[in-house]
Amino acid sequence: MTARRIVVISAGLSTPSSSRQLADRLLADSAGLLRERGVEVDAKVFELRDLAHDITNHLLMGFAPPKLEEALDAVASADGLIVVTPIFTTSYAGLFKSFIDVIDPQALTDLPVLIGATGGTPRHSLAIDYAIRPLFTYLHAIPVTTGVFAATGDWGGGGDGVRSLPDRIFRGATEFADLVERTDRSDMLSDPFALDRPMGHLLGGLAGE
Repeated sequence: MTARRIVVISAGLSTPSSSRQLADRLLADSAGLLRERGVEVDAKVFELRDLAHDITNHLLMGFAPPKLEEALDAVASADGLIVVTPIFTTSYAGLFKSFIDVIDPQALTDLPVLIGATGGTPRHSLAIDYAIRPLFTYLHAIPVTTGVFAATGDWGGGGDGVRSLPDRIFRGATEFADLVERTDRSDMLSDPFALDRPMGHLLGGLAGE
């Protein structure tokens, strides 16, 4: 079986970031489960704060700079996507939504998605189901049933009194690994209209690397 490509998107703004910490935990459990089943994993992690200016320029100009284009291409060719965003004012971060806005809508079709979110209080956990999940469903992705929310208190081991954060991470990762193992998105790699070089390079006369 060929390696499964997993892309991780973290929309945390601080350093260190609890969103990145959750993303790393979700990836570790997902990749571990897949490797136990004999499935190799090729993982790429992108921090949106490093791409913030490129995302804005893309929204204004319509062209993706090379670093952003790498992230967009990775998502388009992925077998699974892990996304984690902080919750601001009861919903996902603006930077996270802006990144979703510059993805080719067709790139997410039938793509398994494991959703994670972070916030100061467990009250924000509902944002996964009323804001983030509908976004990916609208784009024809396949979000797994279990979304993983990590409040500040979860990192101390207290959890939400129902299921600990490690348990929730493992449950979401298990559902995600099941979908990724069965996913075949090889056709996403063959685009008869694909360009040999980025459009910005062609228009600007820049030499491809």
